Amino acid sequence: MIPTMASQDELKRAVASAAVERIASYFGTSAVIGVGTGSTADCFIDALAAHRGSIAAAVASSERSAARLRANGLVVVDLNDIDTMPVYVDGADEIDAGLSMIKGGGGALTREKIAAAVAVRFICIADASKRVAMLGRFPLPVEVIPMARAYVARKLAALGGTPRLREGFVTDNGNQILDVHGLSIRDPVALEDAVDRIAGVVTVGLFARRGADLLLLGTAAGIEEYQREYRRP
Repeated sequence: MIPTMASQDELKRAVASAAVERIASYFGTSAVIGVGTGSTADCFIDALAAHRGSIAAAVASSERSAARLRANGLVVVDLNDIDTMPVYVDGADEIDAGLSMIKGGGGALTREKIAAAVAVRFICIADASKRVAMLGRFPLPVEVIPMARAYVARKLAALGGTPRLREGFVTDNGNQILDVHGLSIRDPVALEDAVDRIAGVVTVGLFARRGADLLLLGTAAGIEEYQREYRRP
């Protein structure tokens, strides 16, 4: 059964608190915490606020998250100014059994993918509605250079999807997003590679080559944990 909006909010807060517990060993050290974007990441930021005095700094994957971190009294640093980041915590629009994800519903997919690539460990926090047998029910976001939008859309259509421009939206990087509907993603890595090869694509919102290392899933029965079975290529 799909949870109600109220229960989804409760599950998001529960997994956010669970994530804070998992990364508490980094508090009080010089470690920098990577923070994602979206409603579940917002809950994580709010949970981090109780430990603001013990956290050295955070890297934000969007201007939205950076503003929320600062409003909660947390220091935000540029990713270029740090050498290592032990953990990145973020939500997902969909996540499958192999911990591959669709991300980018909030439009921050490029910076999210960069932060995830830098982090030693990627913890995904999600409510039970985000767990799927096969990715693709949620439209796949693709960030594109504006001048390439029509060309990329034709190429995405050739891959079997129906791309639609996200009207009135510009990413933090000054680009546009095509949301690709109607996909059944049986091989997330292969599709990620195929879309990445299209000229004009900045990032595709498939996180398969660098999927989550740990999923904390909020369910009516409590928090469930799932470990990635293999390391990223």
